[in-house]
Amino acid sequence: MNGTELLRMRRRHPSQYIAMGLLAFTGTMMFTSHSIAGGGGSSSSSPFEDIDNSQAVLVGLGILLGVYALIITEVVHRTLAAAVGGLLAIIALSFYSEKSFTLGEVTTLIDWETIGLLLGMMVMVGILSHTGLFEWFAVQAYKRSGGSVWTLVVILCSVTAVLSAFLDNVTTMLLLTPVTIQLAKVLDLKPIPLLISEVLFSNIGGAATMIGDPPNIMIGSGLSSAAIEDAAMKKEGLIQEGYLELASSGVTFNDFIIEMAPGILMTIVPSFMFIKWFYAEEFSGSRVRDIAELESMYGIKDAAMLKVSGFILVLVVLNFFLHPLTHIAVSWIALVGAVVMLLATDRHELEKPLEHVEWTTLLFFAGLFVLVHALQYLGVIAFIGDYVTKGIEMFGTSADGDIVRLAAAILIILWVSAIASAFIDNIPYTATMIPVILQISYELNIDLGPLIWALAFGACLGGNGTLIGASANVVTAGMSEEAGYPISFNEFFKAGFPIMILTTAIVSLYMMLVYVVGADGGGDVWKLVCIGITVFGIVAQLARGRSKGKNFADSLVDDDLDALTEIAERAVDLIKGVKSSEE
Repeated sequence: MNGTELLRMRRRHPSQYIAMGLLAFTGTMMFTSHSIAGGGGSSSSSPFEDIDNSQAVLVGLGILLGVYALIITEVVHRTLAAAVGGLLAIIALSFYSEKSFTLGEVTTLIDWETIGLLLGMMVMVGILSHTGLFEWFAVQAYKRSGGSVWTLVVILCSVTAVLSAFLDNVTTMLLLTPVTIQLAKVLDLKPIPLLISEVLFSNIGGAATMIGDPPNIMIGSGLSSAAIEDAAMKKEGLIQEGYLELASSGVTFNDFIIEMAPGILMTIVPSFMFIKWFYAEEFSGSRVRDIAELESMYGIKDAAMLKVSGFILVLVVLNFFLHPLTHIAVSWIALVGAVVMLLATDRHELEKPLEHVEWTTLLFFAGLFVLVHALQYLGVIAFIGDYVTKGIEMFGTSADGDIVRLAAAILIILWVSAIASAFIDNIPYTATMIPVILQISYELNIDLGPLIWALAFGACLGGNGTLIGASANVVTAGMSEEAGYPISFNEFFKAGFPIMILTTAIVSLYMMLVYVVGADGGGDVWKLVCIGITVFGIVAQLARGRSKGKNFADSLVDDDLDALTEIAERAVDLIKGVKSSEE
């Protein structure tokens, strides 16, 4: 670095100091007022009211089905379909409530926290893309794969799952999608199968922690002890007392890892096996490239910018982790991080970073939020909740310790949540189901804890069912389309829906063992058993594959049926041993 460049770096435009002062003030206000950090303080009463009309429910269901018909058939772009659906839902809401709503009132139905988070992360990804970081990572992934396409897939999906668990799946896909597209171009691979595989694992990995998937964040905040107590205070009489008793079942950050991670671990290898089978042609063979040439072509372009922007990104991620303690809204964190990164890199350049903002994706989310929340007021979500409650009531009794009703409640909530989240985006669905499971737990005298985890598993894993089931799916599809590789609804559905069914079935088994068989205090033992069987199976898989001369990735998906049968028999014997020891 010469003297001129050093002097230029030391100089600061007055606007930078002003912007930094404003950011410092904003940060101070965030820490001193949680209401401001959360995006608003106490607000006036909502102009929207719940409508008790069976005809309104049918109309709402018709609008919902119509929107999904447009998306599935791809008659129009999904963003336009969501916008039309939201408009029709507002018209229906106005008709049945006999009120006219202003544009400002309609915008209150949009989850601006999600929009802000996505916008901030998109801007930061846009800045990072100009440093060459994504190209460098792509080359490193190829080096580790040794040229094997399947090994490369395992590396990318594993990195995606881990990052999604400890970052969040939307941010992870924002970071990795450019890497994957660039890598596919270099290796002459189809990028869409790679992207679909990654986003499926992002939803699976994100389910393991409270910060890994937006539904888990919502459940963690909406079903904490404090949140349940607050809900109780809005009730009257015996309901208030009953809800207060449920507050002891509130969840924490650590609860998610303890309760969710073992079940998610059990789904990893079967998911890899399915991906390997489904994309057998696309993920076979190898790609030989000169690594030295790749490193020279796709190295770091701007090391100075990378250091600055990377440091800012680390601070943003750190604040994501601290969210349960600071309670600063993640949207504020992302937006402030984006502004700081813009100021620290090139204060006069906005066009290039903003080119990476997927405006159609943001508009899609806005339309979808309006649609789903309007359907909530039309009674569609309550309609679903009532039928879930009635379905549970058909099994067993309300007596304490009724195992049949507990098992039915877990399975019904799990599978309804999985199927519904596939077609109603898991963020607004989770928001509407949180009070439903509180109602079910109180009215049917069922432990709240298992219902919470059933909702979390179903909402997160159900997001894999369709292209619009999870935010990560939509973001990935938007970025892929912008790069010239549009992902169709049907193309995603063919891979995603079977994965959703497979993982939900595995989690069903896990929940039955832990919360039903282990209902009398043996739940922790069964968690350890599930972890032990999973680890044993993975080790056995790898050892068997190594003995055949296979590498790590191929060993992981070795489908020798005889050997798998032997492993299953050993697992059954282990379970029988645990059961007999409990007796």
